Amino acid sequence: MGGSDHGFDEALETVAAIMQSIMSGNGNLDIVLDVPVKVTVELGACQMKMRDVLQLAAGSVVQLDKVAEAPVDLFVNQKRIAHGEVVVVEDRLGIKITKLLDTQAA
Repeated sequence: MGGSDHGFDEALETVAAIMQSIMSGNGNLDIVLDVPVKVTVELGACQMKMRDVLQLAAGSVVQLDKVAEAPVDLFVNQKRIAHGEVVVVEDRLGIKITKLLDTQAA
């Protein structure tokens, strides 16, 4: 990897060492509870020809592969952890968790 990844590699090694310490019973889980993680929701996906992508404009509608009633997927750091349904909370979108996935099997 390039030099720009050096900081990431060090952080990854540090997290791995902390997690190993916690898993062996020698560490305190509290040390990682405030570590930020990226949470994303996937509504669906589709494949388009580049010609069609280049024609997208304001007001264009892209049809996704999921039906409206299908559950959406919730990811933490790109790992799917749950299914849910889209809800509106005041003027913002949210996710109501409907099923937590077995992370050991995933």
